[in-house]
Amino acid sequence: MESVIGSPAKDQFEWFIDEHREALRQCLDGLTEEQARRSLVPSRTTLLGLVKHATVVEKVWFDEAVTGRSRAEIGIPETPDESFILTDDDTVESIQRAHREACEDARKATASLSLTDVLPGNRRGPLPLRFVYLHVLRELAQHCGHADILREQILASD
Repeated sequence: MESVIGSPAKDQFEWFIDEHREALRQCLDGLTEEQARRSLVPSRTTLLGLVKHATVVEKVWFDEAVTGRSRAEIGIPETPDESFILTDDDTVESIQRAHREACEDARKATASLSLTDVLPGNRRGPLPLRFVYLHVLRELAQHCGHADILREQILASD
């Protein structure tokens, strides 16, 4: 963190977003497939589902919002709830890889943008990159908290 204190605001946003991206992806490290899929709450939320959802979040905010491509064109679900649904093909490895790739794509999509640049493709209408960064950071922070609690419960019960 010390390295970005005096950096431009965009660099600071990106540092914190990347820190949360990595923390969320790492919540799956060392878990079995069963543990990663274990449901401990009434919703569809599982550790594997959280990281799968975060992958869709990256594509919504840094593909759909930046390019204006539809969710169908991108190949992602229409609703957030659908993004938690796991298939038989979803594994810890495949979901971590997909998340890593979506994050890399997001960084590339915003590399030439400034915080005041307006992204045209959000369903709410055009939004500045600063707002998108703040929204994504808030969402990642919430999901990291969810993941910490779920992981703690899983490891304590095994």
